[in-house]
Amino acid sequence: MKPIAILALLIFFLLLPVSYAAGQKVDKKTDLRISSPGLENDAPLPQKYACDGTNVNPPLKIENVPAQAKSLALILDDLDAPGGSYVHWILWNIDPNLREIQEDSAPEGAVQGLNDFKKSQYGGPCPPSRPHRYSFKIYALDSMLSLGSNASKSDLEKAMKGHILGQAQLTTSYKRK
Repeated sequence: MKPIAILALLIFFLLLPVSYAAGQKVDKKTDLRISSPGLENDAPLPQKYACDGTNVNPPLKIENVPAQAKSLALILDDLDAPGGSYVHWILWNIDPNLREIQEDSAPEGAVQGLNDFKKSQYGGPCPPSRPHRYSFKIYALDSMLSLGSNASKSDLEKAMKGHILGQAQLTTSYKRK
């Protein structure tokens, strides 16, 4: 294929207004956003929030939740884990009116599922050697989810399928000291 054709395809896919989450097409017309005070997207995560720090979740701000959202879900995973992903935190049935998840806390009423540490709580980044990238993904859903606290990321993704109104992502990185 000629370089110009490759470039045209690349531009087409970069400008495509659809993303895929949990195996579902999601229209990106929503301006749903997730951020963290003092943490820029693609910036290193402070040690405080990692396994070799105090191992608490960072504060997260949620903005522009679609008006029709009935709940929010959050997934934190390691994008560079040897198996392709390593789940550090999953939550669902978060109140869609919530605008901030406080540091070292889970929102009242939210359900925390099993991470890959086999715990229903936040587990901070803990890469073995080189830096890894971590993604905080927030999903606006058109329903509450009927899942128990022993549900995994794959259970959550199956339950979200067909219910995602919008999504946003905050990516960070971490290297152990």
